[in-house]
Amino acid sequence: MPDTSPAEFAISAPHRELLDQVLDKWSLQILNELCERPCRFNDLRRAIPAVTQKSLTATLRRLERNGIVERRLLSSRPVAVEYRITPLGKTLRHPVDVLLEWAAKHLPAIEKARGRFDETVS
Repeated sequence: MPDTSPAEFAISAPHRELLDQVLDKWSLQILNELCERPCRFNDLRRAIPAVTQKSLTATLRRLERNGIVERRLLSSRPVAVEYRITPLGKTLRHPVDVLLEWAAKHLPAIEKARGRFDETVS
């Protein structure tokens, strides 16, 4: 196993804030939906039934602020809003897939470690 110094895991405040905002559970689910197709707000609510309206709104705003998602007004009656992933947002797909692959590969070892820890704490 390669030796890793603490500096290799250091994440500065701006990076930490960004990662917190784009890698939380709602962001990942929203990005998963928007990678497939643009969606209106209620389409996202139906696709992610556990998310509250408040959390969905806040998450979409954070993603839009970071340039990951764009909000488009549709010229329809009544006026509608559609969300779509930006080209910058699409670049997140590969790193997220790598993290999910890592988690799937190491989940048995993580579950064993959790079990050992929980036994010592109980």
